[in-house]
Amino acid sequence: MELIVFCGIPASGKTTFYRERFLATHVRVSLDLLKTRQREDILLFACFAAQQPVVVDNTNPLAEQRTRYVQLAKAAGFRAVLYFFDVSTRTAVGRNSGREGKAKVANVAIFGSQKKLQRPTADEGFDEMFRVTTGERGEAAAAFVVEPWEP
Repeated sequence: MELIVFCGIPASGKTTFYRERFLATHVRVSLDLLKTRQREDILLFACFAAQQPVVVDNTNPLAEQRTRYVQLAKAAGFRAVLYFFDVSTRTAVGRNSGREGKAKVANVAIFGSQKKLQRPTADEGFDEMFRVTTGERGEAAAAFVVEPWEP
């Protein structure tokens, strides 16, 4: 079983990537959807108990946040895998401009997240790490490039 952790600024393509790659196989855990850490933990621990592969689809800009997931995964006997969405604020703002309604975030959220983003390191304990980049076009048209990453 595996726990996948996404890391990246808002509008970097995390949820679109989830839909394209993991929708059919992994439960999506997201604060955007669940609204509280308590709800997130309930769903996450249910996935562990059910031996259900799971993706944590949050920005996770801080190493402390990501290492918490690694520790939980290991305690549950899951592999911990990181996907780091390495996208510029310019690309994210462009993708965000094509969004509507609740999907659109304030640009200040993109810049604020970038400012506090701690780039993932091997010291965080993930079993495997990947770097994801995207094209500069709109969200639906962006092609994802995934490569193994050893920071």
